[in-house]
Amino acid sequence: MAKANLFVGSLAYATTDDSLNAFFATVGPVVSARVITDRDSGRSKGFGFVEFENEDDNQKAIDQLNGKELDGRTIAISVARPKEDRPRGGNFGGNNDGNSFRQRSW
Repeated sequence: MAKANLFVGSLAYATTDDSLNAFFATVGPVVSARVITDRDSGRSKGFGFVEFENEDDNQKAIDQLNGKELDGRTIAISVARPKEDRPRGGNFGGNNDGNSFRQRSW
């Protein structure tokens, strides 16, 4: 069974992986803490994910840290939902069935 990650929302744009890790390490040993960034600009998207060594620390983190302030923002913590398979874009606004391609006239 895959470990459950925590979703952390309402992060300040200044929050880094290291500051997120340090904040959650007060609850227990953190395996990973990652702030999600925009691939083009590199700017934070305002949310991230945290994984603990011990899954019992997930609920402990929610109980102790949800609604607390990190880098000047009140954060929201919940158990992350599994990533859904989504169709890849890139067909210029077609119906995403992978079989259509609408040619643009530039």
